[in-house]
Amino acid sequence: MSELLVHPSRDPEPDGTLLRVTPESAGWRHVGFEAVALGGAGAARAERDTGDRELCVVVVSGAVHVRSPHGEWRDLGGRPDPWSGRPDAAYLPPATHVTVEAAGDEAEVGFCWAPAPGGGAAARVLPGDEIDVETRGHGALERTIHPILMGDRAAESLLVCEVLTPPGHWSSYPPHKHDRDDPPHETCLEETYYHRVAPARGFGLQRVYTDDRTLDESLAFGDRDCVLVPRGYHTVSAPPGYDVYYLNVMAGPTRAWAVANDPDHAWTLDPQPASR
Repeated sequence: MSELLVHPSRDPEPDGTLLRVTPESAGWRHVGFEAVALGGAGAARAERDTGDRELCVVVVSGAVHVRSPHGEWRDLGGRPDPWSGRPDAAYLPPATHVTVEAAGDEAEVGFCWAPAPGGGAAARVLPGDEIDVETRGHGALERTIHPILMGDRAAESLLVCEVLTPPGHWSSYPPHKHDRDDPPHETCLEETYYHRVAPARGFGLQRVYTDDRTLDESLAFGDRDCVLVPRGYHTVSAPPGYDVYYLNVMAGPTRAWAVANDPDHAWTLDPQPASR
């Protein structure tokens, strides 16, 4: 089994945690991620202490109340699934105790973590209705982007976004990388991909590889699987008949998203390439 593919637990933790990635488990320095299901037959709330890290709570589905010393933010979210509208989120700085509670029958949240030794940014709600939805690509490369906590929104290390890939389309395409700290040309960012698939019995494909092929893995992921991208080029494919969603968490020594496309495939950016 690949070390880059993390499956959700068949027996969630008492607070609803389905999946957890830490810097220690991933073998890197910056990114952490947790997927938590609240309500239903499980726990209605989850609590966290941010410690020396910053946290972005993304409401993947359902609605939640978020409480901390910075205030109580009620009824964040509300979409029934990740394909039905823009996401609400909340940002919490270091040294914060936070409680996230389901506001209805069920909710799913992503806890997105990164180091914040400088104290992070101001605690606040990140309303989905303030997100400028982006469409990238053309033809079978077209996908929809929800920038949740990217460079235009304050944080110390974290970068967070969602991507919706229609059936039969590719995203994170052409394959690109961000494993060299050379801003503004490229930045070094660890990254997690938390996937949802609809219908849930489906699957998607992801490739992660380096120029010298010392890392070269092609992975089949299912609903609620998480793929780790420690380095190298990466790309995602949604098979016909299945919508693929992923929540990206990125962090590294420089808080900027600057990527290098695989030169072998950069020609696909042109809708009408003159030559292959």
